[in-house]
Amino acid sequence: MDGLRLAVSWLSVLPVPARRVVDSTCRQAISFAPLVGALIGGIGALVLWGLTALGAPPLLAGLLVVAVLVLVTRGMHVDGLADTVDGLGCYGPPERALAVMRDGGAGPFAVVALVLVLGVQAASLAALTHDPLVLVLACAVGRAGFVLCCREGVPAARAEGMGALVAGSQPTWLVAAWWLALFAVSFAAGWPAALSVLLAAAALLALTRHVRRRFGGITGDVLGAASELATTTVLATAAVAA
Repeated sequence: MDGLRLAVSWLSVLPVPARRVVDSTCRQAISFAPLVGALIGGIGALVLWGLTALGAPPLLAGLLVVAVLVLVTRGMHVDGLADTVDGLGCYGPPERALAVMRDGGAGPFAVVALVLVLGVQAASLAALTHDPLVLVLACAVGRAGFVLCCREGVPAARAEGMGALVAGSQPTWLVAAWWLALFAVSFAAGWPAALSVLLAAAALLALTRHVRRRFGGITGDVLGAASELATTTVLATAAVAA
């Protein structure tokens, strides 16, 4: 269970200490990421339900839930989104893009991306106050993005860092199992949820193809961006269909 413990401690602020942090447990942590996503989504769903029960305006409830999700994840995923968008938006060879991502500052592309993504999430949650469990699915799909981006055949953009540790580590059967399971759960909830999972998968496949061409592979920041992209896709699709 070391991989699961590491996944919880790495992807959330929950006080679950990781006993072993080695290459194998890091790769196992990626495999367990969708479970941690469902747990984080459950926390967000409880907050959304509570705020709605207290009579909070829907948009305010949505904004507060987004803030809770950022806090629970230490802001890692939104930071990865910001760095990835800045890297994709800069000119120059892959080395230049990776240097921009490593710099850590938030450029104009990052600011716009964060405003749009977090705004869409909050507005979507405002339309989903009657069905907070959609957030559980969205967060699980978002972390399943880790598994998809780390599938066999996808290289790391750098020789060091988180991307180098986990790139190509997830066997095809496991990737397929997670996404088929999520699709089955979503299909049971109705066609809009099932469609949202398919759209999220398509968006992630497009993202990994683009970052391979632009960066040469994935990085830890790309994983964070993938999580936010997939989560937002599910929430927005569910909100439009609500």
